[in-house]
Amino acid sequence: MTTDIQTIAVVGAGAMGRGIAQIAAQAGVLVRLYDTSADAVAAARESLRQLWDKLVQKGKLSPEQAEAALARIVPAASLQDLADTQLVIEAIVERLDIKRDLFSQLEAIVSADCILASNTSSLSITAIAAACKHPERVAGFHFFNPVALMKVVEVIDGLRSDPAAGDALAALARRMGHTPVRAKDMPGFIVNHAGRGMNIEGLRVAQENVAPFAQIDAIMREQAGFRMGPFELMDLTALDVSHPVMESIYRQFFDEPRFRPSPITAVRLAGGLIGRKAGEGFYAYPDGQKQVPAEPPVPAAQASLQVWISAEHAEGHARARALLQSLNANIVESAEPPAQALIIVTPFGEDVSTSVYQQQLDAARTVGLDTLHPLESGKRRTLMLSPATQANWRDAAHALLASDGAPVSVIQDSPGFVAQRIVAAIVNVAAEIAQQGIATPADIDRAVTLGLGYPAGPLAMGDALGGERILEILRNLQRVTGDMRYRPSLWLQRRVQLGLSLLTEATA
Repeated sequence: MTTDIQTIAVVGAGAMGRGIAQIAAQAGVLVRLYDTSADAVAAARESLRQLWDKLVQKGKLSPEQAEAALARIVPAASLQDLADTQLVIEAIVERLDIKRDLFSQLEAIVSADCILASNTSSLSITAIAAACKHPERVAGFHFFNPVALMKVVEVIDGLRSDPAAGDALAALARRMGHTPVRAKDMPGFIVNHAGRGMNIEGLRVAQENVAPFAQIDAIMREQAGFRMGPFELMDLTALDVSHPVMESIYRQFFDEPRFRPSPITAVRLAGGLIGRKAGEGFYAYPDGQKQVPAEPPVPAAQASLQVWISAEHAEGHARARALLQSLNANIVESAEPPAQALIIVTPFGEDVSTSVYQQQLDAARTVGLDTLHPLESGKRRTLMLSPATQANWRDAAHALLASDGAPVSVIQDSPGFVAQRIVAAIVNVAAEIAQQGIATPADIDRAVTLGLGYPAGPLAMGDALGGERILEILRNLQRVTGDMRYRPSLWLQRRVQLGLSLLTEATA
């Protein structure tokens, strides 16, 4: 099997093929670029020439480097022109039959030790390789768009792939300035698999009418620390791309409840509200600019407000108390709430209604405060109501929590608020990827951080927030909702029970 790759072929001159050709040529690799349309190859080469000219103008490449890179992009008139390549990367349409036919043709052309790699994002590498006489030479090499900026690539081993093929691809990825992550051949590989937690759970929160799309996004950005919330992300990728992926992964895992799609995206896709590129998705984009609804006004502060904080959850109580002290709130320290005090509960994975029922509190004046993430000055806070919370107590709590200028999201009753349940889902899905041996814990975190732009890898995130706390949230979510989508991964459960990091691999 080829290990030192100097000449490759890229089949498919679209956005992905062009991007792969770009980083390979910049790394000193000779690239034979083929497409069934010769015009597409010419257009790709011209596009790369213009791109490299711009990089020269910005001082990021020398004129000599740009000229040499362009010279390494060699148009191929037919598949026969790929005979001397050491690696072929296909980046063509996502259809199994067409990919199989291509690989079958290539086998009769290329040398015996040439690696055949697919850039597929959703198809089984094992299934693609089944059309080949030598399936051991076939592996996955999944880049992300835009290739030059997304510095991660998934190297996928099919059931019959020779590990040496994957090793060679990983080495080439590093030469091209990318971080390779190794995955077994399973639906969604790592990144598309791990990404289910954010979008699927965000949609579930919206479907339960907990909060508007923009508020869910704001909570995930400004409270949980993500670069984008689920609905901003889906508008960026567009539902004509993301909804079929949701359905595909759900079906490929035989209707796994953790990946259950939402009718919200099905209806919006059918109506053409697919995202930014269509001018309207979860947000409207007049003139290409996202329109975000204005934050509701902060109510007037209530004079002489007394506040009682439930001590049912010690950690939540301590965090809420520290925040309210910094806001100069009149906190009442008593075993039971006084008759005219605002009641604050701090559940993990439960809703206000459950807390009221279990603690026998006055529902009219009880609200919930999410304390999973640090309640820093100026950072968004989430205030949760029950169906029985009265408007005057809602307004009193809102005014108090916003008294230092921090934005406050007021949401309807939801087990696990918004951030708790979405973050717990993200950690749980990643833990299950590790449990199934699809990738190592380190590669899972690397793939998600680089591929999805999360503030930390999901397993490291679970460690930082506390694996025990994440497990508590999931167990309570499952108990309150009765939904198996929240059942904790055994990977998570066992490491919490043993006091281990979620990044701890099993011993051989």
